[in-house]
Amino acid sequence: MRPVEAMSVLVTGGGSGLGEGIARHLCGLGARVTISGRRAEPLHAVAESIGESACAVVGDVTDAADRAAMVEAAVAHGGGRLDVLVNNAGNMYRGPLADLEAEQLHAVFDSNVIGPMLLTQAALEHLRASRGAVIFMGSVHSQRAFPGASPYAATKGAVETLTGVLAAELGPDQVRVSCVRPGGVFTEINQRAGLFDEETARARLESLAPAHALGRIGTVTEIAEAVEYLIRAEWTTGSILTVDGGLGLGVTNA
Repeated sequence: MRPVEAMSVLVTGGGSGLGEGIARHLCGLGARVTISGRRAEPLHAVAESIGESACAVVGDVTDAADRAAMVEAAVAHGGGRLDVLVNNAGNMYRGPLADLEAEQLHAVFDSNVIGPMLLTQAALEHLRASRGAVIFMGSVHSQRAFPGASPYAATKGAVETLTGVLAAELGPDQVRVSCVRPGGVFTEINQRAGLFDEETARARLESLAPAHALGRIGTVTEIAEAVEYLIRAEWTTGSILTVDGGLGLGVTNA
């Protein structure tokens, strides 16, 4: 198992939710983590609260100049290297098929699939040099059908397929590519997706607890621990690591 200490890591979407939790967890293990995101205020607040091991760079994964700046900042903060890219940033767009709009469909694929692909491309030279790892974030939506969630589910299905293809393509360069597939974990995206206040959004997600085989939703830390494993596991690539409390099994503990 590769030690996380002193690794240089870039985590997109690091200003809140899973990205923030992953950054805090890896910094706690001794990594130097660069977080990126579109919103400057929460991003810098997270980096400042973590301390010197974290660095913030404002940017959007759908913008080529921003992607280049993210990689450059991560390499500089990491002492001239980049060991890990965590493609966590993403958006949610949902609604019944009859109401979907082409512009918003293109936007969610840009943020959830195309942007992460091109950011991986931008980081590839450094990942090859370090024999590093790429982590994508999938979703239980690829395993369990939730009506009205077709745009988001389609992007996550694409990301999970992409994981295998890139693992095969980059394996000869000793670059490992894997994916974490979370279940129900409360983050800000749940709130934004339905335009609910935090209390309502949390209650709606908590109502899914009986649909998890283990009877509860998950925590950000549990997802961060899965990311840590995939970063450290030197003989694991092309893996889709399901961390969903059994939500994808389709059981109901009513």
